[in-house]
Amino acid sequence: MNIEKLFTILKEQPVYRVKQVKTAIFKNLIDDWAGALNLPLTLREELNKDCPLQIDGQVFQSTDKSFKSLITLADGLKIESVLLGHKDGHHTICVSSQIGCPLKCGFCATGQMGFKRNLTVWEIVMQVLFFLRYLKAKKIDLEKSINVVFMGMGEPFLNYDNVMAAIKILNDKDGLNIGARHISISTVGIIEGINKLAKENLQVNLAISLHAPEDSLRSKLVPVNEKYSIGKILSAVDSYIEKTSRRVMFEYILVDGVNDREKDAEQLAALMDRPLYFVNLISYNPTGKFKPSSAENINRFRQTLQRSGIFVTQRYHFGGKIKAACGQLAGD
Repeated sequence: MNIEKLFTILKEQPVYRVKQVKTAIFKNLIDDWAGALNLPLTLREELNKDCPLQIDGQVFQSTDKSFKSLITLADGLKIESVLLGHKDGHHTICVSSQIGCPLKCGFCATGQMGFKRNLTVWEIVMQVLFFLRYLKAKKIDLEKSINVVFMGMGEPFLNYDNVMAAIKILNDKDGLNIGARHISISTVGIIEGINKLAKENLQVNLAISLHAPEDSLRSKLVPVNEKYSIGKILSAVDSYIEKTSRRVMFEYILVDGVNDREKDAEQLAALMDRPLYFVNLISYNPTGKFKPSSAENINRFRQTLQRSGIFVTQRYHFGGKIKAACGQLAGD
């Protein structure tokens, strides 16, 4: 699927063709130009030859309404994305922004595979299109809300320009028309990205992958903490909140005997005691040397935060059986 080449071809067409093509791709979700009946036959044939819409992807299904895609790109490299179905009928698509990741977080399979390159704008959008086509083929109601989260392979703020351009296509009323408030970006705390996002005229959600309440422990789990310490991140987040008045989620993966102790919960509660902060506790899905916290420890950790007045949500196991859960994507 080469959308960049598509719009080069359309420069020779009447202006209204662009809107027709966008309707065919983003609204009708066609995967073959033969289905774009609003276009002349000669143009459809040309586009099928030079800009085919097929996406080279496979879907793996878990038993818990989670699906993983493995998409092969034009250069032969592979990326993984995730589709999560929820009880109320809406869906979340978790997309990747890089092939691999340079940050080498110890609990993350993507970080262990190394870094290959950034994804292009259309390689990011393509992941959402792939799963929307999949849902359509399964005759699943697409009128229910679709959420898109940049929590797949890679650090979104290390591919900032392409991620933001992709978000604008996802959000565009002539594109996929996904509301900005249904789009979230997760970062380990790249301060330059947080500062840039604060200036964007987009109401997307910001999430910080924190995973530890103090610097020495966080540096062991997230090595880039040596450059972007917790104090610096929180200062950037406070500035972001001051400019946007938007809540910020702090993600915290619970690892047995590492960051799930009572003192960790108490330290985290002290850090999070600020307006518009909230914590999302995540049950760890094993990718290597670490083990997940027990249900008992997770409950105790959550209760400690709640007693301190911290707003807490909890993400349960989702997609672990097909290695589609948090921290497991690795382009297998």
